[in-house]
Amino acid sequence: MGFIRQQEENLAMRLLAWQYQRTNIPLPAQRDLRQQAGKFVDDAHRIALERGQNVMSIMKDMAEDLRRK
Repeated sequence: MGFIRQQEENLAMRLLAWQYQRTNIPLPAQRDLRQQAGKFVDDAHRIALERGQNVMSIMKDMAEDLRRK
């Protein structure tokens, strides 16, 4: 895994952990959280390709959506 992908997944893990804590849901196991973060980043990359935006702006938008819920 490349450095940038690793950083994207680390950011996604922090966002997901924040969301779990905010909604008072226990955090899943580290392995499960990393898998969810990987899917989060994969989705961000797919959306970025479809819309022609960069991945970080997509991840910011996805995080905003999580905050609104």
